[in-house]
Amino acid sequence: MKIRQVSGTWGPKRFRVPFFIVLLVAAMVGSAQAPSHGVVQPLAGAKFVPDDDVKCLSSVVENGDPATGASTILLKATPGCVVPPHFHTAEEQLLVVRGQVSTGMEGMSTTVLVAGGFALMPGKKPHWFTCASKTECLLFVTFDQKYDITWVKRK
Repeated sequence: MKIRQVSGTWGPKRFRVPFFIVLLVAAMVGSAQAPSHGVVQPLAGAKFVPDDDVKCLSSVVENGDPATGASTILLKATPGCVVPPHFHTAEEQLLVVRGQVSTGMEGMSTTVLVAGGFALMPGKKPHWFTCASKTECLLFVTFDQKYDITWVKRK
């Protein structure tokens, strides 16, 4: 058995380029086409806007653009605020920061979540929540694609 040694170059013999340089240039071109940016947003600087549909909610977009793609939104709910059954095309993830959030989804029992509690609602799966604390609830929601909402009538 003859072992063939592979050189670390790429290209015609006259223009041999070390393979790691090819990878480096490819990575730089890739990052130039899809720039990334960091986001640092203190809670004190969040400019909450009242929700059009659920008057006891206000929100601020922390990252992304809900009108066009994935996004992260910070929600504030007043005590007793009820968000009735609804669903989104996108998958929704919910993470409680402060308060007690009673949440449920079709086919599952309603559960009370406190700070650090997490829920994942698959796309098109009806779900709901209520701020069950005596103080406001604060939570992050993320959507993996463009935001939409469909309200569901309870039977």
